[in-house]
This record gives sequence, structure tokens and C-alpha cells, in this order.
Amino acid sequence: MHANASMYVGGLAALLLQTLHPVAMRAVWAHSGFQSDPWGRLQRTSTFLAVTTFGTAEDAEQAVQRVRRIHSAVSGTTAEGAAYRASDPHLLAWVHTAETYCFLEAYLRYSRRPLSVRQQDAYVADMAAVARRLGVLDPPTSRAALVRELTHWRGALRATRESDATLRYLLLTPPLPWPARLPYALLAAAAVDLLPDWAREHLKLPARTRLLLPVARIGGLAVTSAIRRITPGLPPSGSGATA
Repeated sequence: MHANASMYVGGLAALLLQTLHPVAMRAVWAHSGFQSDPWGRLQRTSTFLAVTTFGTAEDAEQAVQRVRRIHSAVSGTTAEGAAYRASDPHLLAWVHTAETYCFLEAYLRYSRRPLSVRQQDAYVADMAAVARRLGVLDPPTSRAALVRELTHWRGALRATRESDATLRYLLLTPPLPWPARLPYALLAAAAVDLLPDWAREHLKLPARTRLLLPVARIGGLAVTSAIRRITPGLPPSGSGATA
């Protein structure tokens, strides 16, 4: 799944969804370098996902411990005066839930290989194994539990100054050459369309993205199909972790 072209949609959708948690977004904005190097942060996240999926058990454990060390050094206070720690299991659970939901939904929508309910549950359980090592206390282990967990977060989500700035950057001014802007705009619309309706309502979408939403699924299929044609195929079955 993590080598599938659908991950381009799922990864962007996960990031958009994660911005709606005010405390988590404040921590990212203040400590991760997102303001000065947002694309670099996305690359580091992608690298972690690749290592924990396709790397050896030793490499994956080293990646997990590296992230835990970074998290242990990150703390601060929100504009409202609330203290936070990046190692807080509550915040880690939110990031994990948003990522797992978006990755799975993107695969179900844009992959050419359908998954049974049993396979979907197995994927969520695999992702939970990594989440526990990062410090999440009780991650969901089935698709049904994942959907319930995501819905549970609804009351905590809202747009903030940081989330609005991140949204504008990701949807309007990504660091891409002009020939790539149209495919990316279609990919971004597909990512927005992937989010639950109640989450999408919080996003202050630019006019260009709103105009593309009616063709978001067609555009997402076109872009992911093009990515499949120009990128290597899936790794051999059985290499790395099961996710």
C-alpha cells in the first residue's frame, strides 16, 4: 500500500487534516521548521514512513527511536497558554489516526487493487504496531475502530492562523516548477475531497481548489495513473513490514 501512487493523495490529505488540531499544529509550526522548510518536513515524514514500512526491523527501530528523541525535546505553550509536549500520547494519537485514515481511504479510492474488510483491518493493525513504538497508548486496530477514533476528534478540531497559513502554502504556493502545478492542483483537490465532510468544512479553501472539487476524483485518478506510469513498480512481496 505504501508504494502505491494513491499515497500522494493520502499523504497530502493527512497533512491537511492534521492542521486542524490547534495544539498539534502549533507544535509543528514552532519546532519542526515548517515555516522555513515545509517541503523538507514532508520529505522527512515520507522517509520515516518508507523506513518503517520497507526497511529492516533494525532500521525501523532506529527510525522510531530517532523520532522519539526529537519529540522528547519539543515542548511549548500555545497562544491560549496551554502547555504541550510532542511526546504527549494524546497528540501522537491524533497524528497517527489522521495519517492511517487518509492513507487507507486514498488507497481504497485510487488503487487498482481492492481490499477486503479483513485486509483493511490488517493494515490498520500494522500501522498500530508502529504507533505503539512511538508512544501511542491504544491505537485502533480495525477500520471500524479507526473511523470511530477519527470521529471522536471532531470536537477538538478548528482552523487557526497556523493552519490557514499551511493550507495556503500547500494549495497555492508549493515549491514546484510551473509544468507540475496543474497536476499538483488536481492532486490537491483530490486530497481535499478525500477528507470527511465535517473536516472539510473547517478549511478555508482557495477559489482554485473549490473550482476543482467537482472533478477531484477524475483528476485524482488521472494523476495517480500518470504517476504509476513514470515511477517504479511495487517492491517484491514480503520485503519489509506488512504495511
